[in-house]
Amino acid sequence: MKQHILILGTVWVEPNSSAAGSRMLQLIELFLNENYKVTFASTAQKSEKATNLTSLHVDEVTIELNSTSFDDFIIELKPSMVLFDRFMTEEQFGWRVAENCPNAIRILDTEDLHFLRKVRHQQLKKGEEFTNEALLKSDDTKREIAAILRCDLSLIISTYEMDLLKSVFKIDEKILYYLPFLLDKIDENHSKKWKTFEQREHFVFIGNFFHKPNVDAVLTLKNEIWSEIREYLPKAEVHIYGAYVNQQIQELHNKKEGFIIKGFAENSKDVIENSRVLLAPLRFGAGIKGKLTEAMICGTPSVTTTIGAEGMCDRFPWPGFVEDNFSDFALISAEIYRNKNMWQNAQETGVHVINYIYDKEKLSPIFISKIQEIQQNLEQHRTQNFLGSLLQHQTLQATKFMSKWIEAKNK
Repeated sequence: MKQHILILGTVWVEPNSSAAGSRMLQLIELFLNENYKVTFASTAQKSEKATNLTSLHVDEVTIELNSTSFDDFIIELKPSMVLFDRFMTEEQFGWRVAENCPNAIRILDTEDLHFLRKVRHQQLKKGEEFTNEALLKSDDTKREIAAILRCDLSLIISTYEMDLLKSVFKIDEKILYYLPFLLDKIDENHSKKWKTFEQREHFVFIGNFFHKPNVDAVLTLKNEIWSEIREYLPKAEVHIYGAYVNQQIQELHNKKEGFIIKGFAENSKDVIENSRVLLAPLRFGAGIKGKLTEAMICGTPSVTTTIGAEGMCDRFPWPGFVEDNFSDFALISAEIYRNKNMWQNAQETGVHVINYIYDKEKLSPIFISKIQEIQQNLEQHRTQNFLGSLLQHQTLQATKFMSKWIEAKNK
């Protein structure tokens, strides 16, 4: 019998706008390639940037929050698996899935650990050093960890976050699964089409400006780094691309200083492949950064921070440089921009990173095997996850009655 997966999306899929959108499309394609029937449902409004999933033979359904209409929908659909896109959808729909479709595997795609990004941002604003203790005190942490525990399996995108969940939060690795971006290997046919060092010009930054780490990174680039880069390279330009540019970012545009706000890129790969170096001075965040893997795919070295590079390269050196001191960041950015040998070495390292860590041909079958293993032993798997069962029983009673109260109130 054909497997049927229901994906509950926080938003509709926008792969050209964010790494989260790319990640979701990668997962959808993985399941389609394994001959799954895929239904994608969301409460969000669809934007013009959203991918038309029906063209991929995916059913699209708009659903409602706090409504028994979802119960009827999922009873009729009878999926063998439900994937929650970020912990908020698990909070909203997890209890309804468990109640109406108890034999469906429940998988949480965390995208990144939201509590990690949020606490880092709060600590940064307070001028405080980030600590694990701050994570443990956060209500956001409790919410997301509870969602992870309630699910049969949670997809974790970075090695750093896997280690954090196991060492700090003592989560059983049986319910965690490391699954980074699923990317095509870079072969010689691909790399020989890249533009050469001499054919490329300018620095580039790209990112969705709904995402606070990206806004902060561009402000940091403008206020702390760019003037120093221009001292080394007086004619240099940095081109800032991204969806949903806000006024704060737009006002940074200054042609005379070579700080150019370009806005939404229809094709991010073209933009990155024409640039010589990607800059990503991220001061907070979580997960792995789509702009940085995309730079590797385009043969474009990058300069980023420890936060930017976190959990992405395993044992490999960074394909460019990692620097947290902004004066040194400016110096090394200028150096790799004009040093062809250094630039080519970084490009080559990027190929190794993509081919060894993110190869979808290697990652996909192992992941599908893990799902099948859980399906075959679902009762035992859930019995062993006692904390998850406890939370399913306790927490969701409260969520369930709150949801039913809202529904009754809205009638």
